[in-house]
Parts: sequence; C-alpha cells; structure tokens
Amino acid sequence: MAIGDLLRLARAGYVLAREGVATAFPLPEPIPLPIRMLLGFARLIERRAAGDRGGAERLTRAVNRLGPSYVKLGQFLATRPDVVGRRMANDLSALQDNVPPFGDVGARAEVLAAFGLPAEQVFTVFGPPIAAASIAQVHRAEVTDLLTGDTRVVAVKVLRPGVARRFARDLRAFYIVARLIERFHPPSRRLKPLAVVDTLARSVSLEMDFRLEAAALSEMAENTRADEGFRVPSVDWERSAKTVLTMEWIDGRKLSDVAGIASEGHDLKRLAATLIQSFLRHAMRDGFFHADMHQGNLFIDPAGSVVAVDFGIMGRLGAKERRFLAEILFGFIRRDYRRVAEVHFEAGYVPAQHDVNTFAQALRAIGEPLQGHTASEISMARLLTQLFEVTELFDMQTRPELIMLQKTMVVVEGVARTLDPQLDMWRTAEPVVTEWITRNLGPVGRIEDAGRTLSSLVKLVSTLPMLAVDLERAAAAERDRNLYLERQRWSLERLVWPAWIVAISLAALAISAVW
Repeated sequence: MAIGDLLRLARAGYVLAREGVATAFPLPEPIPLPIRMLLGFARLIERRAAGDRGGAERLTRAVNRLGPSYVKLGQFLATRPDVVGRRMANDLSALQDNVPPFGDVGARAEVLAAFGLPAEQVFTVFGPPIAAASIAQVHRAEVTDLLTGDTRVVAVKVLRPGVARRFARDLRAFYIVARLIERFHPPSRRLKPLAVVDTLARSVSLEMDFRLEAAALSEMAENTRADEGFRVPSVDWERSAKTVLTMEWIDGRKLSDVAGIASEGHDLKRLAATLIQSFLRHAMRDGFFHADMHQGNLFIDPAGSVVAVDFGIMGRLGAKERRFLAEILFGFIRRDYRRVAEVHFEAGYVPAQHDVNTFAQALRAIGEPLQGHTASEISMARLLTQLFEVTELFDMQTRPELIMLQKTMVVVEGVARTLDPQLDMWRTAEPVVTEWITRNLGPVGRIEDAGRTLSSLVKLVSTLPMLAVDLERAAAAERDRNLYLERQRWSLERLVWPAWIVAISLAALAISAVW
C-alpha cells in the first residue's frame, strides 16, 4: 500500500466529511465504535452550510471536488442499489458532471496526438468547447468534403487529458477500500466489493475509448434505421480515434427545454410516447439500449424526432433476459400473475425449491394495487423496483443487466412524464410488448426457433466426422503415452539390480578404504 494512495484516501475522506456526506445518510444500527468515532470527527470538520443541503447536493459537491474518477464511481453505484441501498442510489442518480472545460489548447493537443495533424488540418474550423463533463468535452467544428466542396457542422468529443492516468491512480485507492471492507466487515462480502470495483474499472476503460462509442452509435443506427421518430447522430469515422470522436452536429432543443419544444409546435404527448416505445424496442427487440438517457443526452430535432447522444454507457440483454422482460410486462398488463411467476422459474432466476403459486401470490400483491388508479399514477419503473424487492425474498440473485435496465427505465419514464404528466405507461408500452410477444412467441417465432434448432443439429452432425478423428487421435496419443510409460517402468526395473550391485560395491570400497 503506497503512501501516495493513503494520502489520496485521506484527502477523499476529508472532502466527504467537509461537505457533510459522512453525516447525510443514516447507518444501520448498531454502529461499531470506530465508525462512531470517525463520524464524530466528521461532524467537527463539516462546513456550517452543509447542513442546509440535501444528501444529493452534498454528494455532488464532494465528488466534483474529488475529480472525474469519483464522479464516475458515484454514477456507477447509482446503478447498484443492491450495494449502496435504494435511498443512496436515488441520491447518486441525481449526480451531474459539473467539471470545468480543460480549454482549447489541451483539446488541440489531443487532436494532434490522435491524428498526427494539427486541428486546423483535420477540421476546417475547430471552435472552443461548448460542453464539458468528467471524461470529455465537446467542440463545435466544421469539415469540408474534398470532392463536393460542401461544408458541414460536426460535434467533436475530446477525451480529457490525463484522465486515464488519473483514473488508474484513483482506482488503486478504490481497491484498497474494497479490500478493507471485505476484510473487516464480513457481512458486506456477499456484495463482493472487489468485484464491484472490477466492473467499474472495465466500464470506465470502455467509456474512455471513443472507438467503442462510435461502434455503439453505428450499431444503434443500424438497429433503428426503420424506426419512426427516433435516430442517432452519424459517425465521421475518418476523424474519429481512441481519444477523439467526430459525429453529426444535432440542431435541436434539449429535452429539458419543454417550453421551447412546445413553442416550436411539437406534440409533447407524441414525443413522450415515442421515447418510451423507442426504449422498449431497443431493450426487447435489439437487446441493446442506451443506459444514460437523461434529458441532457436527448434532443428534439426540427423534424420532431428524438435524437440520443453520448453512447458511452450501453446496456445489453440476452435472448433469455429479453423474453423475461417482455413476458413480465405482458403478464402484468394482462394481470396473469401465474404466468409472470412461471417466467421467473423458467429463466432460472428463482430457485426451483420455491413454490410457484406462493410466488404468484407475492406478485399479485404488487400488481393488484395498480388497479383502479389513473394512468398518471401508475409507474412501470416503480413496478419493476417492487418486483426486484419481492424476488429478493425468493432468493433471486442480483442480475446487473436487469438492474441497469430498471434504473434506465426510471430515468426514461421520468423524462417522458416531464413531456406528458398524464402519460399512460401501460397503454403506451402495450403495442411494443404485444408485438414482441406475437413475433417471438407466436407461430413465426416458433418456426424460427425450430429452424435455429435444426441449424444447430446440422452443424453438430457436420462436425461429427472431425470429432471422431480428434477422438481417435486423442486415444492414439493416450496409447502412445501409456506405452512410453510402460517402457520407462520396465527400463527402470531392469536397472534396479545393477544399481544395487553398484551401491554395494561402492559401500565395500568405502569400508575397505577406512580399514
């Protein structure tokens, strides 16, 4: 454990205490004596004004003082209520990057390092930064097509200089804390703190490689090319690299500007429905969804389409998870709690020793209170939250991909309700869910499943001759090996008596030499 890491941890603790984070959230009783002593010290050095702020504001101020790594840690933990608790996760969800831009000079240096050319040669015009976050900042630029001479506006995302090195340094401190927690607080071991830090490290390393974000944009564009009312910016691959991402400039209003969107004549109810249905299509149809769909990452273009940006954090669902999600939503829409329970058992999420009827009863306790309420009072995201709470009672293991889905749905639903407070989530979701159920679980889906099964069998049959040859080679190699070992054993046995004779002769010579 390096002294530098300890000093950085000490500084982090001081900043958290100074901003009142240490005393902002209740801890479960009983609180060990060392923790009580640390909390007492934290209260002594807490800012006077900290007590007037809420927990989310205290966290935001603290992590922004500590730097990009801590901002990312907070945003990551917001997706893991199983680790930090639901109240803390909700407060962390409010975290927003509030990092000043690193300036034009640093950005130009990054462009030069990425392409080996100054910014003026890569772009016709390279403007000052217009937005900044913990990992990157965005510039407005222009490029000229050499063939047509046409000029177009682009958005250039540039990685913050030194952020990878700083994150790697702070990551060592995170690992120290995780090890200390696992060593001195046994109950927390089930939450696997070290695995949490491992996941954070992988997530941020992927997010800091803009080639992967460009690939995510490209994949999403392919998935949604026929979708009405939703699109993503196109990528300028020629001017994109690991630390620089160039994409289409979006002329539009951020979704946070509801009054401005309405003043331009856009249908707010239609936009809200498009947002919800697009997210559900991405999750269920494609198994690939934008996992950071807050208002700052969503625009409305002049044509009235929803445009998503910032594809650094993406979620994926496998075929099993997509079917799980679709059947659960469909079951709650139809009030078929028995089927919802069966889906959990079929997916293997609830252990087989539990009773499906008892589990269906627990699900009814979630679904029935929704009946009789107005559409604006029913939250699909809240339903999923309650569902995961109930499944914990039936030993359902934490599924990170489903937790990310649930957290994203909370955000998307909240954004949609700012456009349409009376949004009927169930009526809006039903066409998408029904379409998926009909397409994948109906006759067409069953035929396709049978075709995939037949294709797998054909592939298996085609590999049987090769498999037989491999097995024969392995058997021959094993026979050769056994034969070799047998010869070695036989050779050693033949050497036993000569070895004894040599040993006795040497002993006799030694005795005669002594005498």
